[in-house]
Amino acid sequence: MTVHFIGAGPGAPDLVTVRAARIIAGAPVCLYAGALVPRELLETAPEGARLVDTADLDLDQITAELVAAHQAGLDVARLHSGDPSIYSAMAEQMRRLDALDVPYDVVPGVPAFAAAAASLKRELTVPGVGQTVILTRTSARSTPMPPGEDLATLGASRATLVLHLAVQRIAELVPELVPNYGANCPVAVVARASRDDELVLRGTLADIAEQVEAAGVRRTAVVIVGSVLAAGSFPDSHLYSTTRCR
Repeated sequence: MTVHFIGAGPGAPDLVTVRAARIIAGAPVCLYAGALVPRELLETAPEGARLVDTADLDLDQITAELVAAHQAGLDVARLHSGDPSIYSAMAEQMRRLDALDVPYDVVPGVPAFAAAAASLKRELTVPGVGQTVILTRTSARSTPMPPGEDLATLGASRATLVLHLAVQRIAELVPELVPNYGANCPVAVVARASRDDELVLRGTLADIAEQVEAAGVRRTAVVIVGSVLAAGSFPDSHLYSTTRCR
């Protein structure tokens, strides 16, 4: 048997890979991340499959489910929202499985920030404007951020900044960002990216917190900060340049 850690995408049920869909359709056990995974994906699991919502389970309970499936010789589709390479808590599960000699693999998915950029119809790396994207989060009730990964330090580069798990603290974060990016820096907040109830807010550091408050956005949102969001005058990339040697 194998535990398949699967990126279930940002919310739209058709934003999963062909590989992910195939594994889910054949897995007799499926563990999924509560309301973050579209119900339509779960409906593609085999009839009679064991479906386990991990929203209220701790690490020990999740591990017990995976080990029980291993002992029964049953493959597991372990669904995480977005892509499991970031903010999925996959690493700690894999560490447990390594210790117990339970085999696993990873199927990538569409991350929330990519779905947000698609909704905004924006490239996050624009020639001459921004070529670096920083993916980060903030610390409230979650695990503390490591030293040197505070917004003031990260923002010194003025790179495009993508904030996960931060929208509920947007009013507190703006003052940390303004010194590096300026009050007029473009900002976008995309809540529930790719879903039917997606909400997009566009503004600047000067007004985005007010917009978020008025819209009542509290979770499941990505905050993107950077000049690339409003870039209009920029050089064409070298990739398709007529002067490039081919």
